[in-house]
Amino acid sequence: MRRTTKYPVSGANSLWQIYRTVSFWKVFKNVIVIQIGRYTPFMPLKNWLYRTFLGMKIGEKTALAFMVMPDIMFPEKIKIGRNSIIGYNTTILAHEYLIDEYRLGPVVIGDEVMIGANTTILPGVTIGDRAVVGAGTLVHKDVPAGAFVAGNPMRVIRINEPPSN
Repeated sequence: MRRTTKYPVSGANSLWQIYRTVSFWKVFKNVIVIQIGRYTPFMPLKNWLYRTFLGMKIGEKTALAFMVMPDIMFPEKIKIGRNSIIGYNTTILAHEYLIDEYRLGPVVIGDEVMIGANTTILPGVTIGDRAVVGAGTLVHKDVPAGAFVAGNPMRVIRINEPPSN
């Protein structure tokens, strides 16, 4: 089960009422920073932009590939551990706007995680340390540490034993 908080709305759908839920100026700033970051080929600069201006928590030596799309409205709800790779064109969502409600949930990606290209990560999920997410996967529930998951719907292919020291 994803860990999201539900906020009911009345009248028009929740996306139509977006600026009742998040400031226009916050979204405007986030769009500019994210668009710069998506095209920036320098990982330290990209991570600095996201940490400084979006409030994202990104561990050391983590690489967000070209065109990765963090949540525009609530990027501060995203935490990525150290030495992880987020593949090309991956989308990380911390919100979802529905007809009668919107939902917010943190996304926690562990240490040394590898996420393949064109993956979508939904709000309220945790991806454990050393997990591998196959390209094109829809991550709609938690991924155990050390697991290899793939597909749509996502399924666990195998769980690797932790390395012994």
